[in-house]
Amino acid sequence: MDIKEWQQEVDNWISQFEEGYWQPSSMMLRLIEEVGELAREVNHLYGEKPKKSTEPEGNLALEMADILFIIVCMANSLHIDLEKAFASMMEKYRLRDSNRWTKKSPE
Repeated sequence: MDIKEWQQEVDNWISQFEEGYWQPSSMMLRLIEEVGELAREVNHLYGEKPKKSTEPEGNLALEMADILFIIVCMANSLHIDLEKAFASMMEKYRLRDSNRWTKKSPE
């Protein structure tokens, strides 16, 4: 599934509800909430804070997917084509950072 399909699938989901997309500020707060949940799981798995025995097992992939969902919602509500935005961002990195780090030697 490509990003355009993600955006269409999310729009199909959101469009079935009268409330529609939330305001950008509400979605931004939701994004911060989801990033916090991802940070908590990373901290439990790789950081200094182990989970309590009473806490359910987390899922990094689902937490990342929650973040993607909110990003797609924000993009849709603001009429942003994420495929074009992603291509522009990658071009920026290719130009700006192509010699910033040590490239791997060809094998």
